[in-house]
Amino acid sequence: MPSSSSPNAFQYAWRSPWIRLVVFLGAFYLLYRFAGQITTVLVDFAVAFLIAYLANPLLNWLEKGRVKRGLGVFFVLLLFLGLLGLAGALLVTVGGQFVQLFQNLPAQIDNLNRILDGTVQWLSARGVPGLADAQTRMTEALREWVANIGENIVPLLQNALNSTGTLFSRLVSIGGIIGQVVLILLLSIYLMLDYARVNASLLRAFPRPWQPRVLELSDLIGTAVGGYVRGQLLIATFIGLFVWLGLSLIGIPSAAAIGFLAGAFNIVPYLGPIIGATPALLLALTLPSAGLKMILVVVVFVLANQIEGNFLSPYILSRTTDLHPVTVLLAILVGVALMGFAGALLAVPLVALSKLMLEKYYYPSRIYSQGP
Repeated sequence: MPSSSSPNAFQYAWRSPWIRLVVFLGAFYLLYRFAGQITTVLVDFAVAFLIAYLANPLLNWLEKGRVKRGLGVFFVLLLFLGLLGLAGALLVTVGGQFVQLFQNLPAQIDNLNRILDGTVQWLSARGVPGLADAQTRMTEALREWVANIGENIVPLLQNALNSTGTLFSRLVSIGGIIGQVVLILLLSIYLMLDYARVNASLLRAFPRPWQPRVLELSDLIGTAVGGYVRGQLLIATFIGLFVWLGLSLIGIPSAAAIGFLAGAFNIVPYLGPIIGATPALLLALTLPSAGLKMILVVVVFVLANQIEGNFLSPYILSRTTDLHPVTVLLAILVGVALMGFAGALLAVPLVALSKLMLEKYYYPSRIYSQGP
């Protein structure tokens, strides 16, 4: 008679690594198929969890000031709704300024052509050849670009701005967007109220021997990705406000629109000043003393970039996620090549996380110190 301590058939089979591999692969496949069926639910939960994650430091700070968490969540919700309303109003204003900007582009091209005529004549008189053909090709390319913008972008903006009330009614009719937003807000409220308990429940989904490593990885992700996202949002806000105020003082039209562009695209490092400076320089051509205005526009964007790189980033972004500019640029280029704009957004935080994992696991390891 077999001993009671001898393994049963299941335990005996489970000892085989191939059996475990097949079981884990099958479970992973079923989980992948199931996740594909509930993608909308997972996305809603991920957005709600991101809101709760970003708001949690503020809620903890309020709790230290003896503000109950429920009241803190109410304050955060009011702040979020206020920011959402402000963003909507700003988008309407920016949309109108974009229409004006795009409609003025042909006149700006004509003004640029006049400046180029004078420059080409001055250089040609001093024996520099071939400038007339280059000027013609550049002017034709700019006119074609402006025509494409006028045919495609301007009508869309005008329809969105002129059809009062229809924009939101269309959104409501397509998939119940408002209901989805309300669901995300409700989920985020519950997650903010029970943030620690939810995290503990998610941790219990992993086997106990894995839980310490999962906590380590979550801390690293929080440091690298969470700190980076919060920092970049603050920096993008500063860039937008700085560019808006600077261009307004210079007298550049559509300063709010350009500041919004510069701030929004600065979430991808180094992209905001490039995107924002182009329309600002074009608008400066339409103003009196165009040369001086263009120089002042360059000064505004250079100052914004220098303040960001030399003062804001070292203080807002943590030391552990601070990467060399060359590393950041290479990460963005690789991300764009692999996944386009989404890759550009994800590249830097993933590289920052990889750096932390190297410092945490690889550099202290025997393989690094003694070799494989």
